[in-house]
Amino acid sequence: MKILMVLTSHDQLGDTGKKTGFWLEEFAAPYYVFKDAGADITLASPKGGQPPLDPGSDTEDAQTPATDRFKKDDDAQKVLANTHVLSTIDASGYDAVFYPGGHGPLWDLSQDADSIKLIETVVASDRPLGAVCHAPAVFQNTKGADGKPLVSGRKVTGFTNTEEEAVGLTDVVPFLVEDMLKANGGHYEKADDWASFVVTDGKLVTGQNPASSEEAAKELLKLV
Repeated sequence: MKILMVLTSHDQLGDTGKKTGFWLEEFAAPYYVFKDAGADITLASPKGGQPPLDPGSDTEDAQTPATDRFKKDDDAQKVLANTHVLSTIDASGYDAVFYPGGHGPLWDLSQDADSIKLIETVVASDRPLGAVCHAPAVFQNTKGADGKPLVSGRKVTGFTNTEEEAVGLTDVVPFLVEDMLKANGGHYEKADDWASFVVTDGKLVTGQNPASSEEAAKELLKLV
């Protein structure tokens, strides 16, 4: 079982002068779900190398058993520091693909031609695809075989408008995940803010927020 995880390379939070990137829990929790299931995991990002960590996900109150495990795992840290350049990845070599969130994907992966091609290839071959929290941003510009937006007519979730408002970034982000998914014809669903909530539609798995990371990874595994 080979699983590809795609992370952001973007580290600037709009024009605020603050840093962003990927959210640690959203990487660590799925990583260990896949690893403990015996999967061979490959990490990639648009620029390759060490993806930027959102400093907000490294604070004491954001830690979970998975992030604690990661911080003691030298091997996992080395793997993360050496992600493959996304353009070099052959989609045919993987049984499933998973996108961790963080605000970074709103800027780079939503527009990245290699990511768009990867997603469209994976979906066209009916393989499992997962994205959690802000990572459903990667579906902004993806199309299905019918030429419609990939999420059109599909049940999906992602970071809610009210969750974005709660973190004070509604006017900073280039678009709101909830609004974009709806605009692209997705049947958007959500639970209470910050509660774990995962939606599966065929081979597409989406999670609402950081708390949904582990469950989203487990649901993806069921489809492999």
